[in-house]
Amino acid sequence: MIPVDKLESLARRFRELDDLLCVPEILADRQKLQKLTKERTELDSMVAGFERWKTLGTQLTEAEAMLADPDMRELAEAEVGTLRREREALEGAIQLQLLPQDPNDARNTILEIRSGEGGEEAALFAADLFRMYAKYAETKRWTVEVLSLSEAAAGGYKECIALVSGANVYSHLRFEGGVHRVQRVPATETQGRIHTSTATVAVLPEADDVDVQIDDKDLEISIAASGGPGGQGVNTTNSAVQIVHKPTGILVKCQDERSQLKNKAKALKVLKSRLLDIEREKQEAALSAERKSMVSTGERSQKIRTYNYPQNRVTDHRIKLTINKLDRIIDGDVEEIVMALRTFRQAELLAAAGMGAAPTAVGDDD
Repeated sequence: MIPVDKLESLARRFRELDDLLCVPEILADRQKLQKLTKERTELDSMVAGFERWKTLGTQLTEAEAMLADPDMRELAEAEVGTLRREREALEGAIQLQLLPQDPNDARNTILEIRSGEGGEEAALFAADLFRMYAKYAETKRWTVEVLSLSEAAAGGYKECIALVSGANVYSHLRFEGGVHRVQRVPATETQGRIHTSTATVAVLPEADDVDVQIDDKDLEISIAASGGPGGQGVNTTNSAVQIVHKPTGILVKCQDERSQLKNKAKALKVLKSRLLDIEREKQEAALSAERKSMVSTGERSQKIRTYNYPQNRVTDHRIKLTINKLDRIIDGDVEEIVMALRTFRQAELLAAAGMGAAPTAVGDDD
């Protein structure tokens, strides 16, 4: 059941905001007007759902009373079933709206993909993962900006760091962080043997300047000529920037731009996001309930997903979800996995709040 007393209180606040937004003094105060308008917008859908839920309750009571009339019983039974289903669906939606929102959900995201075990095949797999997320971003109308790229000698990526910008990027990609494993026959394999390789994915909410303050004295910045592909202009220009954050030892290098200033700005953006992620992990570590859930913490040391090419199968080990359409998933059709992980997470939060049962895995593990 939904917390009726709490929802009544929110409904009263919503009506109070309606009145406040008509007060001339508030209309003249732009900052206060924006704050109150934002609060009203956040309550709008929930309060509307709650009012509809109450209306359905009244209609359900009336329909149930009609069950005693033999002439109306058949019609009343159908009406009762319809009203109950709609009311239950509304309860679920309202419960989700009552859950605390992660302040990072609406942020842009720093996506870091690195080759792991498996040599050249791991680098090729890392490139496949980046293309998968880039194509998924296209379907969501997000933009992807490569901040740093290190290519492997035989193709593929040793490391790729990109900024993904758009609506609620972090809320969709937050559970992609971890060790991704691929099982397939490499192009260089002459005997048809299946190899297993890995790549790691890190998903970091983009840090704002107000989130992370960096003291210049804590930075060790060095400049060098850029290396790798890009032609003579790139390789002869002292534009590559390497930044070491001395308190944490974090090292960031950016060489994609010909401008030293642009490379420094990109490197600082990545550094801030990594520092913000460290603080976020410290906060999560303080919550034992959060630490128990691999989906919640996104521990990168764990194998989270396997891409099995011979069987055209993808398995997410955290929720034991298996989908037999790897060809479509690796081509960017990731929404089914993303939504399954988000739903699982929401079920966890509902259970923790006493509003639902603990979630169970949705399928067989690989």
